[in-house]
Amino acid sequence: MKSALITGANKSIGFETARQLLGEGFLVYLGCRKLENGLAAATKLKNEGLKNVRALQIDVNNQESVDNAQREIEKNMEALDVLINNAGISGGMPQSALGSSVDLFKKVYETNVYGVIRVTQAFIELLKKSTEPRIVNVSSSQGSLTLATDESNKYYHYKGAVYQSSKSALNMYSINLAYELRETLVKVNMVDPGFTKTDFNNNLGTGTTEDAAKRIIKYALIDNDGPTGKFFSEEFYPETGECPW
Repeated sequence: MKSALITGANKSIGFETARQLLGEGFLVYLGCRKLENGLAAATKLKNEGLKNVRALQIDVNNQESVDNAQREIEKNMEALDVLINNAGISGGMPQSALGSSVDLFKKVYETNVYGVIRVTQAFIELLKKSTEPRIVNVSSSQGSLTLATDESNKYYHYKGAVYQSSKSALNMYSINLAYELRETLVKVNMVDPGFTKTDFNNNLGTGTTEDAAKRIIKYALIDNDGPTGKFFSEEFYPETGECPW
């Protein structure tokens, strides 16, 4: 049975991604900052008949917590097949290049960038033991420099200096990660789940968590001939999926 770890998995897109991966026959670790939230989410999935789910306490902002989570999975699994770095924060809106404080930038980067780095570095050796290891970093079309400067983009005026730059930074980290892992079986891709209706955006989104999760797990399930080091946004590019940087 393949295994997956999803960070930020107790609600919204992360929770639905877990549900769909469980439906694909995976054993799924629900990575949650508060264990009680993870246990409640796991119980809900088990009540739906999805039994191969485990709650895992992991605070991506805390190295000790990440290391403890790594040891917990290593104790129970010979390998980890899929890592989905889903945990993220917006930092609240509005945001501006001149008005947002350095402290706000630090707070958002701590989760959206440094958190991904912590988790990825902690679990990479377990991933390398898999025969089809996959890393999916949940990004955003808002992190595309091309789209952010395109006045015809429907979200052109939806600026957020803090959040957008954090996703651009995540994309560049992911490019470098894929490059460093190019001689291995590990595939690394960035996926924009789309403008999804969740509490992340005060339910202003137009897409469903079901569609968002489908976009994410598509790249968790690719075979060894699949892409790596790519950025996908099916909301903007439904035919090819690939999003410009």
